[in-house]
Amino acid sequence: MLLLRILEIIVPIFGVIGTGFAYGRLRVPDVREVNALNITIFTPALIFHALTEEAGGQLPLGLAAIAATVVVFGAGALGLIWVRLTGRRAAVYVPPLMFPNCGNLGLPLAHLAFGADGLALMIVLMVVENTLQFTLGLWILGERMSPKRLAANPMILATVAGLIGLMAGWHAPAMIQPAIKMLADVSIPLMLIALGVRLSVGAKGQWRAGLIGGLAAPLTGLAIALPFVWLVQPGATLAALIVLFGVMPPAVLNYMLAEQYDVDPPQVAAIVAVGHVIALATIPLTLGFVL
Repeated sequence: MLLLRILEIIVPIFGVIGTGFAYGRLRVPDVREVNALNITIFTPALIFHALTEEAGGQLPLGLAAIAATVVVFGAGALGLIWVRLTGRRAAVYVPPLMFPNCGNLGLPLAHLAFGADGLALMIVLMVVENTLQFTLGLWILGERMSPKRLAANPMILATVAGLIGLMAGWHAPAMIQPAIKMLADVSIPLMLIALGVRLSVGAKGQWRAGLIGGLAAPLTGLAIALPFVWLVQPGATLAALIVLFGVMPPAVLNYMLAEQYDVDPPQVAAIVAVGHVIALATIPLTLGFVL
């Protein structure tokens, strides 16, 4: 039954997010150090393990990278036209449209819906999106691009190592493989908990901006993802993931960077928060379409 299949995918994900949300309301923890650990240790371990131990050798990883690039740039172009026509600030509204939450939300969704191959493909989508956010995204916020900082990003290093291992058929030594898997297994639950805690902060008085941006994000993403899938005709799993990538809510990192660079963080926080509320409806509907 399709409805039961959709519930089996989304209930665990939003259940863990809800746990983090409730904890954030009760304790108001600072998750910056937790996120730093996840970005530096746990997620790179997940990336390396998924590519070297779980991914099939015939996966269209290059096409996934192209798809992520097209959707991010396409959504950004549509967003830029929209903000120019409506007089809104590009640095506030365009990044949430360009950079979806394919990490905290996309990775567990892909894993539960499409297994190991889905996870590996979503990792490629995530790494491309993450790379663009730390280059083009920072430029939109007024920061200079830093190739040196990008080259030192642990997730990018893990992706390069994992892709080399995948193509060459290499695996980590059996003695350390369990340790890598244990570190990898921490990543997704911790992402979801941290996402719930972040969303619990809220953004009072900014819900109109949040609703506008939260609705615009999946609409612009879908407007690029669907024609790409129709024109390119990738395999069924990648096609489904590209569509899901398009309708994902804005990444929480959009808020964190807006806070760091003082680009109206309350408005960006509202866009991210409302976008995830909207995702409660858009993701089940999209799963019903692609499964």
